[in-house]
Amino acid sequence: MVNLNKFFKGYLSKLDQSISEISVKKLTAASTLLRNTIKKGRTIYVCGNGGSAAIANHYVCDFLKYFRQRTKFKPKIISLSNSIETITAISNDIDYKDIFKYQLESLYKNGDILIIISSSGNSKNVKEVLNFTNKKKIKTIGFSGFKGGFLNKNSSILSSCECTKLWDCGRLSSYFDAYFITIFD
Repeated sequence: MVNLNKFFKGYLSKLDQSISEISVKKLTAASTLLRNTIKKGRTIYVCGNGGSAAIANHYVCDFLKYFRQRTKFKPKIISLSNSIETITAISNDIDYKDIFKYQLESLYKNGDILIIISSSGNSKNVKEVLNFTNKKKIKTIGFSGFKGGFLNKNSSILSSCECTKLWDCGRLSSYFDAYFITIFD
């Protein structure tokens, strides 16, 4: 059985270390890109798999409400991970690797951006949507862990948490939340 006090102190210590390593330059670049996208009335898309999909959907909820309450802007933010009907239709009739790319091909307009949340950065559907965004010169913001993989090498702006073990996913989720809150504050 894990000693709760020891675990909690270790968790906070590692989280504090991860957050203190966030690049202020990347924070500023991400924040500027998002604010400019909103000011121009363009759409922010967000996606992720599994727990990252839950984080993506949470971002939509918080971000939409947060900006409307604190500014004169009405941001457009849409999760590509939200519609189970669309995701299962694409994965069943086309291919699971296309669930994000296929939606973005239909929805994207010039000046829109995509936020991708991925623990590994190497999921096939993440690779496909990144290949599409790079081909179309769509700006992307990536949040990743475990060195970032393909997402690290192919997103416009990346924030990567150096989580190296599978059980670090909880800390990774906390890192994503801290990063996201910071760029919108």
